[in-house]
Amino acid sequence: MSATHLFAPLTLRGVTFRNRIAVSPMCQYSSDDGFANDWHLVHLGSRAVGGAGLVVMEATSVEERGRISPADMGIWKDAHIDFLARIARFLAGHQAVAGIQIAHAGRKGSTRPPWEGGAAIPPNDGGWPTVAPSALPFRPGDPVPVELTASGIQALVDAFRAAARRALDAGFHVLEIHAAHGYLIHEFLSPLSNHRTDRYGGSFDNRIRFALEVTEAVRAVWPAHLPLFLRLSATDWVPGGWDIDDAVELARRLRSLGVDLIDCSSGGSSPEQQIPLAPGYQVAFAARIRREAAIATGAVGLITTPEQAAEIVRAGQADLVLLAREFLRDPYFPLHAAQKLGAPVHPPAQYLRAFAK
Repeated sequence: MSATHLFAPLTLRGVTFRNRIAVSPMCQYSSDDGFANDWHLVHLGSRAVGGAGLVVMEATSVEERGRISPADMGIWKDAHIDFLARIARFLAGHQAVAGIQIAHAGRKGSTRPPWEGGAAIPPNDGGWPTVAPSALPFRPGDPVPVELTASGIQALVDAFRAAARRALDAGFHVLEIHAAHGYLIHEFLSPLSNHRTDRYGGSFDNRIRFALEVTEAVRAVWPAHLPLFLRLSATDWVPGGWDIDDAVELARRLRSLGVDLIDCSSGGSSPEQQIPLAPGYQVAFAARIRREAAIATGAVGLITTPEQAAEIVRAGQADLVLLAREFLRDPYFPLHAAQKLGAPVHPPAQYLRAFAK
């Protein structure tokens, strides 16, 4: 029964996923001027060959200053479309739905890639001014971000809208808005990072306003037959911060605006967070949002075995399981999971000899 659920097709709007296993968006820090390249084609393409139902491209910045690092992927200009389209075609050609996550790093931008330490880059070494809802740095000693004006906020809503159009032109069939991990939209949501006193700060309704405006703008240009996802940090893991009750209520409102699935993650807004890491530590968030907001959810976070993934779907805790590090270790996780769980295995013809009984 577990295999039956994990490998059952899922249809959202006009898109059918061949199974419930998705490749979570994972930053590769391998772009130049925001352009995708052969690394991304092979990295993502191998997961489609490996049987994933959905492959989501990494956080792709809607404007140049919205990158986490200088090596981030971008979708802020039309020139980015061509190679993204090549990747989307390859994914679709191997029966995986092609997805892309659009994002803005906010105050967590202008940093070095993780393997270079992840520190803020000084202006004299190629760094750039970051923006945020309030002039509060992420960590003590980080550069202070520029507080966004009302017109600056509207310009960013427009940037998300334009990015959605480019994603459509590139041939993606799933679009995900990144509203998690302490990046710009999450910075507006959390009272830890949003100290504004205007219509974008203070009350819950004000703090979620930017997220709702971005969603409305994106859904207006994203076709009705294509699903829209949103990745949400369900909690800050800090007392007084954004929490699961907030996340449930926001999910209800996002559903009414045309969001089809909440990709349930957590944390990222404060270095003071205390995360109780354990296998599937975020699954309960996906289950609660699914139940109380009546919206499809994706579960992510230390999901590493076929049995674990299958049980999450069988138990109705989430509609999709999104794997990150496990897919880095094993690009063919879905094929191996099908073998282990006794489900039919459908490798590409070129790989049949490796999976024949």
